[in-house]
Amino acid sequence: MCLSTSYVNIVCPEGNILTVQEALEPLYMKLDQEVELKLLEAAVSAGWTVGEALEAINELKRCD
Repeated sequence: MCLSTSYVNIVCPEGNILTVQEALEPLYMKLDQEVELKLLEAAVSAGWTVGEALEAINELKRCD
């Protein structure tokens, strides 16, 4: 697996973070946004409208 060379700041346990979930949540949200943008771009480049693409992405999220 190839990891990105970009720097991601994950707070260490001593950083007043109460749980691992709280430490990882900002990274998870950023990745979620990046994935949704890539899906949207791919769907639009395949000829879907933005509305159709967003509807399909939201349906995928509901089924997840």
